Amino acid sequence: MRRPDQQTTTRPAPETTLGNGTGPAGPDAAPGAGPAAQPGDPGTGPDTPPAGARSAGPGEPSGPPAATGTPAALPGTAGIGSGGTGSAGAGFTGFTGEPTAEGALAPYLRGQAAEFLRSLRLHHEYSAPADAGGHGAAEAARALRRAARRIGGSLHTFRAALDPHWADQLRGELAWLTGILAREHAYANRLARLVDALHLLSGPTLPAARGARAAGEAAGADAQGRAALGVGAARAAALLERRLTLARTRSHSAALQALGSSRFHAIADAVALLASEVPAPSGHAGRAAAASLLEPAELAEQRLLTAVAALPPDDTGPYNEAQDAAWHQARLLLRLHRYAHEVVLGGADPGLTAPGHALDLHRDAVEAAGAAAAAARTPRIAPATAYALGVLHADQRHGVESARAAFRETWPYATALAAP
Repeated sequence: MRRPDQQTTTRPAPETTLGNGTGPAGPDAAPGAGPAAQPGDPGTGPDTPPAGARSAGPGEPSGPPAATGTPAALPGTAGIGSGGTGSAGAGFTGFTGEPTAEGALAPYLRGQAAEFLRSLRLHHEYSAPADAGGHGAAEAARALRRAARRIGGSLHTFRAALDPHWADQLRGELAWLTGILAREHAYANRLARLVDALHLLSGPTLPAARGARAAGEAAGADAQGRAALGVGAARAAALLERRLTLARTRSHSAALQALGSSRFHAIADAVALLASEVPAPSGHAGRAAAASLLEPAELAEQRLLTAVAALPPDDTGPYNEAQDAAWHQARLLLRLHRYAHEVVLGGADPGLTAPGHALDLHRDAVEAAGAAAAAARTPRIAPATAYALGVLHADQRHGVESARAAFRETWPYATALAAP
């Protein structure tokens, strides 16, 4: 874990040049370190960059440019992560002053609300009978979920800087909506993942090395195993397709019903009001919280670092499904931290792209393994089918372990994973 006095990734760095622009203003300044952070989101899909996250407004610089022409690195972040590059706030050192609810949070929420309404309009257009079920409708639904997740995550992190009752109510409704819309997409991806894995597992064996008797015997045993797997692979794929296609159809019907309900129209009306006005907090405590967003943003980051440090070590045995919940919690906290970073610093942290992708792969592998295990519990299935599903389950659990290893390799704060 980092030292208590080390700068967080969500705190904007102060000006690091003197008035005459001749050099750094303090011993912690390090000119020439770190590229500018690029917007983007590695979360559950190809997210769009946030809109209106800086206090100066879209397209405007948030502070005077440094005289040296090169942003200075944040204190304590040089050399963090793979390749010795820091991931903490690079490119935002020109940000002056404290980020406030009026200057940073309100423009961010208005931008995401506008994106929500734009995606909703596109979804209605692509859902017409002529284009129903097309690629455009799926892309619009994903963009709708992305905007809803960012609004809900920001309402969760910066609740004290807003009207708490309004924030809690809208956040709960957006969580319901994103859950409904995500199920159909998740079932489709899960089916494709499992069927592709079955084809790979039941494919032809690799040729053995020449002149190696032991290798030949191993190849023979492997061929027998592949033959036994091939017998049940087709039936296992058919069983999975029946189960997951039925679940996807039901999720599609539930999504259509939700999009036509009065509950969804109330959500759309609330987001439309958010696009023009963000409810301000009442009382002295609420106004004080709205004066600075650094404290809740840093709290979200500390929760993430604590959750990552508490993850089980990598020397534990495989197939320990009881550990999945801790990894899912780390994924959710990473998402909240990314959104807070977008609000406070105006863009996503590029150092968290690879870890976020690894946690998404972990989630997909866990759910695919669960689907294979559930299919294997189907009554009166053939032994060959059950065998193929067991092999498929083991393969997906190996994917879980690979995703965990990829996260540990790409996590920018490697010392946080060294804790027992």
